[in-house]
Amino acid sequence: MAEQTLNAEGLNCPLPILKAKKMLKGMAAGDILKITATDPGSAADFAAFCTHTGNELLGSSTEGDIYKFEIKKA
Repeated sequence: MAEQTLNAEGLNCPLPILKAKKMLKGMAAGDILKITATDPGSAADFAAFCTHTGNELLGSSTEGDIYKFEIKKA
């Protein structure tokens, strides 16, 4: 199982989702993608993205203005 990171800070919807989708496409099942973003809508966006794509949202948190997500590729 590999881990990759995506810094989507400063990007507004839909760019964080599009960049995550592109990275996940090149990853193997079971790999983890860790994302940081500053878009307040990203929490709802990533939850919906994972529901729609079948990937697993392992966790999300907020530290100040930074939103963090961990997605496991299906």
